[in-house]
Amino acid sequence: MKKSVRKFTASLMGILITASGIMTNSVHAEVISNPVISTDCPAYSQTGMTSYANDEHYFSFWSSSGADYLAYDLSEVPENQRKKVIAVWYNATGAFDYTVGNGGSNGVPYDYTIEVNSAVGGTYPEDNWEVIETVTGNTLHSRQHVIDMDGYNWIRLNITGNDGKSGGNTSINFDIHNVSDGVSDSWIFYGDSITACGMMNCYGTGFAEFVHQIDDRYFPVQENGGIGGITSTHGAENIDRWLEAFQGKYVSVAYGTNDAWGNPSNTEKYYENTSYMVEKIIESGKIPVVPKIPYATESAVGDNVPAYNAMIEKIYEKYPEVVKGPDFEKLFRENPELLSADGVHPNDDGYATMRKLWAETMYETVYSSDSNIKSVNGDVNSDGKFDIADLVMLQKWLLGSGNLTDWHAGDLDKNNIIDVFDLCMMRKLIINS
Repeated sequence: MKKSVRKFTASLMGILITASGIMTNSVHAEVISNPVISTDCPAYSQTGMTSYANDEHYFSFWSSSGADYLAYDLSEVPENQRKKVIAVWYNATGAFDYTVGNGGSNGVPYDYTIEVNSAVGGTYPEDNWEVIETVTGNTLHSRQHVIDMDGYNWIRLNITGNDGKSGGNTSINFDIHNVSDGVSDSWIFYGDSITACGMMNCYGTGFAEFVHQIDDRYFPVQENGGIGGITSTHGAENIDRWLEAFQGKYVSVAYGTNDAWGNPSNTEKYYENTSYMVEKIIESGKIPVVPKIPYATESAVGDNVPAYNAMIEKIYEKYPEVVKGPDFEKLFRENPELLSADGVHPNDDGYATMRKLWAETMYETVYSSDSNIKSVNGDVNSDGKFDIADLVMLQKWLLGSGNLTDWHAGDLDKNNIIDVFDLCMMRKLIINS
């Protein structure tokens, strides 16, 4: 039997080789990995510890006073991994937008440009920087920028104004992510103080790091859009402006604690505000994510949370585009020891548990639906087994005819693309079976 299989698969591969000129079909999972490519790359500035900007730790920051730049030499990164990138910087201030609520602007770049350079790597180029994007009057503590780097080796964040005031400083982490195959694995989490305190990537293990621990193919771009003390009304009032600045794909709205605090009769307004934000996210071409409001042992909040979460259930029913976020009401009702002394805000362990639950829930509902973990490897015809019929189906699909019943199972090399390399792996597995 093995001998006949070898002959048949060899003949199939011969057909494949002669038809290689037309074999251009390929497919991507919905969530394409957008990994960080700048970790520990050569970094340059006029002042400050540049290595703090792109080391593996988000609790260390590159800091400088006055006008300065932060430049990365990406020449050692393969060109096909940096044709298009997301350049994202993070500041550790507590409020996402310091013009809303009681936030502060400490360490936030105010006026800056994103620039590229085609100079060879190894020596910082003083000249021939090309401005790709210009930002003035920034009020946000993190920003993403999609940059075309095809033909360029260097990228630079050039800061001319800090904090919106004279004598200000900059304090940031700066990552470059590969989005050459599309912007997919990029997130922002809007919300109140529970989001602001819980979704920073510099305190403990962040959402992106938890996702990476689950599946090392992924390391999301992750912005924290939390602002302490605000309600869903503030979110609805600012969502249009915030979305204009967000270049990613997934948008979480996690308001409700302050809406519910001492106010059992405001559920309809909360529903209207959340519906408005969800609709604006959908209109912008992004994907809304809505978690449940956390349970609180403080009765002024906790007694009202079920009625507000009933509004979230209505959101789920009305908008099928919404991804269901974690059930934080259940988490804290079952684990009240994760709350701090005020009975509303999580303690350190509670925040860490929230971030971990975010990662686990999104991996199950977003990432896993687009991976092959629940598939039999190679079983592209979904008949429950992997055999020569799958090889035939995959070849036909690659040659432009036929469909794959389960293309996730065909991504044998787990690079989110099905191509001739997966066919070669399939052939080897069958021959060796």
